[in-house]
This record gives sequence, C-alpha cells and structure tokens, in this order.
Amino acid sequence: MKKAMASILISGIILFSVISQSPGHGVSKTKDQISQPNGISLQKADTSHWRQLFNGKDLTGWKHVGPGSQYVEGGLIKSHGGMGLLYRTGEKFGNCTIRVVFRMRDTNSNSGIFIRIPIEPYEEWMPVFYGYEVQIDNKPELSNEDDYHYTGMLYSLTKPLAKTGKPGPEWNTMEITLDGLRTIVFLNGVKVTDFKEGDPVPARKFDFEPYHGPRLEYGFIGLQNHGEKDVVFFKEVAVKPLRK
Repeated sequence: MKKAMASILISGIILFSVISQSPGHGVSKTKDQISQPNGISLQKADTSHWRQLFNGKDLTGWKHVGPGSQYVEGGLIKSHGGMGLLYRTGEKFGNCTIRVVFRMRDTNSNSGIFIRIPIEPYEEWMPVFYGYEVQIDNKPELSNEDDYHYTGMLYSLTKPLAKTGKPGPEWNTMEITLDGLRTIVFLNGVKVTDFKEGDPVPARKFDFEPYHGPRLEYGFIGLQNHGEKDVVFFKEVAVKPLRK
C-alpha cells in the first residue's frame, strides 16, 4: 500500500506541476463553455439559472474511479463500499457556485465533495492529495479527528465558522463558491468556511490529508464514496457561474 501510494504521489506531483504552469486555466472568453485543446470545458455560462449536473435518473456525465461503486436509485446517488470517487467528466469548474443537497443514511456518515482537482482523476487518492475536499462528517471525533475535519470544512485546512450540519436522515444544502482562488462554503444557509490561497493552515496530522500548496482556479469536481459503513445520499448537484 505504501509503495502504491508513493507511486501515486510522484505521478501526482509531476502532473500537478505541469498543469499548474499550463496557460489558459481560469481564463474566460465567452458566455458559453470554452473548449480547451484536450476537450475539457471551462464553465462560463448563464449566471441567472442553476444547471443540474445530476439528471436524477442515471450517471450520465459522471465516471467512477477507485474501489466501490455509485449508482442511482429512487432519484438519489447512492454507493457501495469504497474508498472511491464519482467525478464529473469533460469539464472543469471555477468562478461559480456549486450546490449539493445531501443526507446521511445513518445519524452520522462520512463523505466529501471534491473541488479544484487539477486533472481528470485516474484513481481515488490523487484528488485527496492535490484537490480540496469539502468534508461531510458531523462527528470527526469518532475517527480521532478534530474540528478541521467537520462538515463544510476544506478537509484538515479550515476550522468551522459555525457548525450547522444536520444528522441523518435530515437533508443538508451545501453551496460552495469558487471565486477565483477564494473558496466560500455555506451549509444550510450559514457561512462555515471562507478560505483564500495563502491563508495559514495547520500542519498535516495524518498521511491521508491533502498536501499543502496552491490549487487551480478551475478544476474537476467529484463525490466521494468513503466506505460500506459511511453512506451519504445525494439528490442534487447543480452549478451557477458567478456574475462578473
């Protein structure tokens, strides 16, 4: 496992370095999606309406990597096992607000919404180390973790401005705003995170926490399936570009 993760980290460092230096990221030129040379689109569309990324019927436009699986049942994205990631294919997101409506199957569960993933995920650990995870876990103390790992936090990097996570089976609405290199999270109508690149962050406590360093303005997004005992249901994933 350690050798495999070392290989992943080396590959991720090289790829992250290459993409960080590539031109065109974070640049919007038209109202609509901007086609990039590699076929990936950057989002800059209608700022007055939410665009649904999950159609409520199947996983069209999404792809799963890593262990376990995710599927649609009763209009909800559900999961088996893990740890894996369901990511949105073909487009990167930035300068927008992403709205996710979710609930825990049990009183408390563990999952996450991934943002600013630098390249299309090819396995489950690269997004953990090189993107940001907006955490879903109302009781991180059960895993010997602290408030930096609470719902709505950039996992291990930010501390709650408020704790507004609702236990299962209540529904939660999370709105994640990517405003340039600033990330703002509202959970159930209350701001819980406000982070910009360069803000101080605590030292890494665990080897499964993200590596520190700047993230891209635009990146892929994804939904985590954490494990068989940690199940979160998603009924809406939508995006609305910021007015500029």
